[in-house]
Amino acid sequence: MTDALIVAHGQPGDPAPQQRAVEALAAHIHVPGVQVRGATLAMPGALDLAGNGTLIYPLFMASGWFTRSELPRRLRLAGAANARILPPFGADPGLPALCLALVADAAQAGGWPLSQTHLLIAAHGSGRSPAPAAAARQMAAALAPQFGATTCGFIEETPLIADAARGLPARSICLPLFATRAEHVTDDLPRALHAAGFGGTVLPPVGLAAQVPAMIAETIKAALSERP
Repeated sequence: MTDALIVAHGQPGDPAPQQRAVEALAAHIHVPGVQVRGATLAMPGALDLAGNGTLIYPLFMASGWFTRSELPRRLRLAGAANARILPPFGADPGLPALCLALVADAAQAGGWPLSQTHLLIAAHGSGRSPAPAAAARQMAAALAPQFGATTCGFIEETPLIADAARGLPARSICLPLFATRAEHVTDDLPRALHAAGFGGTVLPPVGLAAQVPAMIAETIKAALSERP
C-alpha cells in the first residue's frame, strides 16, 4: 500500500488542535490502495510517519519558503529525504473555480449580483518569500472579471487586511485564502476586519470547503499515475 501524508504548518504554541484537524481531513481523503494520514510541522515527531516512498501533499497556499526549503529539510531530518513532495494545495488548478463557487454562493444568499459585489481576498503574505502574496494576487486576477472590484489584504505584509478592508461597501465578501482554521483565521483576521469596520460577509477559509478532500484525492491519484 502506498502512503500519503497531508502536511500542514500547524500552530507551534499549541500544536495539538491543528494536528487533530489535519488528521480529520486525511480521514476524508479516499484513494484506493493509499493510506492517507496527516501531520503538521508544529507537532513534534509527526513527520516521522513519512518514509522515502511517501507522497507528501503540502496543505499550504503557495510554493514558498516552507514548501521549498523547510519541508524538505524537515523530511531529511525525519529520514525521508526521498519522499515525493507534490504541488501544494494553493497550486491546484481547480482552486480558482472552487473559490468562485464559494463566493458566488455567498453573494446569491445575500441577493447580490457578482458584478455589484466587492471581493476582498485575505491572505497570509510573508516576510520570507514573495510567493504567498503573488499566489493571492494571481487568484485575485483570476476572479476579478466576475466582480465589481477585487482587493487583496495580508497578515504579514502590506497592504494589511485592516487597510485593505477599510471603507469597503456593505456588498463585500471576504474570502480567507488560508488552508486551515488556525490563529491567523480565528484571531488576526477578525481583529483586522473589526478594526476596519468591515460590514460585509466573511467566509470560512477555503481549505475547509467540502470539496477539498476530493480535490486532494485527485492530486494523489494523478501523482500515482505519473509514476514510472
